[in-house]
Amino acid sequence: MSIELINVVYIVAAALFVFGLKQLGSPATAVRGNLLSSVGMLIAVVATLFNAEILTFSWIIGAVIIGSIVGYVAAVKIEMTSMPEMVALFNGSGGIASLFVGWAALYNFDNTLFTYVTIVISVVIGGLTFTGSILAWGKLSEVMPSRAIVFGAQRIFNGALLLALIVCSVLFCLDPSATSPYLYAIIILACVFGVMAVLPIGGADMPVVISLLNSYSGLAACAAGFAIHNNILIVAGSMVGAAGIILTNIMCKAMNRSLSNVLFSGFGAVKQATRVEGEVKPINAEDAALILEAAQSVTFVPGYGMAVAQAQHVVRELGELLEDNGAEVTYAIHPVAGRMPGHMNVLLAEASVPYDQLVEMDDINPRIDKIDVAVVIGANDVVNPAANDDENSPIYGMPIINVNQARTVFVLKRSMASGFSGVDNPLFFGENTRMLFGDAKESLSTVLNELK
Repeated sequence: MSIELINVVYIVAAALFVFGLKQLGSPATAVRGNLLSSVGMLIAVVATLFNAEILTFSWIIGAVIIGSIVGYVAAVKIEMTSMPEMVALFNGSGGIASLFVGWAALYNFDNTLFTYVTIVISVVIGGLTFTGSILAWGKLSEVMPSRAIVFGAQRIFNGALLLALIVCSVLFCLDPSATSPYLYAIIILACVFGVMAVLPIGGADMPVVISLLNSYSGLAACAAGFAIHNNILIVAGSMVGAAGIILTNIMCKAMNRSLSNVLFSGFGAVKQATRVEGEVKPINAEDAALILEAAQSVTFVPGYGMAVAQAQHVVRELGELLEDNGAEVTYAIHPVAGRMPGHMNVLLAEASVPYDQLVEMDDINPRIDKIDVAVVIGANDVVNPAANDDENSPIYGMPIINVNQARTVFVLKRSMASGFSGVDNPLFFGENTRMLFGDAKESLSTVLNELK
C-alpha cells in the first residue's frame, strides 16, 4: 500500500476519533463513541502494517500476542476499585513506548534538526511520564506512602535537574547520535525528574496527577509521531494531550487551586489542620432504615469507600426502594471524588443508576439544606467542612459538597480514620451526623433488608 493511500486511511481513522470523542460527551452515546474510536484505532493500526518500510512482522506478531494476553487478563481480572492504578500504568506504558519510538527514530538516516528536537521531546516527556506514572501507581495502591514527600532544598534540586536536562538536550541536538552519552543522560535525567515531580504531591491531588500524566503521554506520542513522520500518531497524541490538559484544568478548578500549586506546594506537608475533637454518634442499620423510611428526599454522596466495598449495586437498589416509597433520590457527585476523574460516574453507571439522578456539586449545594438525609458512602475530603472553616487546613478553599447542611447525615465508614489526604473531618462530630460503622456494602444491605 502506498504512503498516499495509507494517509487517506489515516484521515478516516482521525475522523472516527473526532466523532467518537464527541459522542463520549453524553452517557447515552458514550458506548458508541468508545466503539467508534476503537474502530478508528484498529483501522489506523492495520493501515500502518501495510507500510513498505516494515522489514519483518515477527516482532510485531509477538508483541500483538503478548499485548492481547496482558490486555485480556487486565480487563477480566482488574476490579473497578483498581481502575485509578490501572490508568496510571496505562499512562506509564504510553510514556515508555514513546521514549522507545523516539529512540528508535535515531536510526533513520534522513533526520533533520527538527526531527532530532522532536526525538528529544518524545524521550524526555516519555521518560518522565513513565516514572511519574509508576510513582503515582505506588501512591494510589499504597505500596508507598500516599502523603506528600518533601525534603530540604527539594525545589533547588528539581531546578538543577531541569537545567541539566535542558543542557544535555541542547548538546545532543548539536551532535546527535544513537550512541551519544548525552542521549543516555537525557533518559536518566528524565526518569529521575518524573519521580521528583510526583514525589511531593499528596494523595488528595492524585486525580489531577492522573489527568496530567495522561496529557503527558499524549504529548509524548505526538512528539514521537513527528519523529517517525506518522500523521495518525500526531493526531491521536494531540487529542489525548489536549483532552488531558482540559481535564486537568477542570480538576484544578474543582479544587480551587492552580496547577502550579498542585505540582509545587507539597500538599499537606506544611499546613496542619486544627485537630478535631468531639464525640461521635453511632447508629445501627435498623435505626437508619427507620429514618430513611420517613425521608422525603435522600442524597447519596459516593466516595472511594464505595468503590472499595463494591457497594454501588446495593446503593442503586436502595435508591430504587426509597423512590418506590415516595422519596426523591439523587446522587451528589464531586468532580474529584475517588482517585481518578469520573471515578464515581463510572461506578454508578456500571450499576445502571439513571444518569439524570447524578447531580453535580454546584447544583446540589444550593438545595442541600432541604435534603432530609444525606448518605455519605466512604467520601471524606470532598465533604470535609474544614475546607470552608479551617484556614490552617491543607484543603482550605477547596469547594466541597456541603452535606453538613442537610437535616440528617449518615456517614458510612469502617473506622474514624482520615481520608486519603490524611486530614481529619469535623463532619463526623456534627450534631446532625450519625456514623454507621462497618463495610459499606454490608451496612447498606442490612438497611435495605430492614426497609423491605
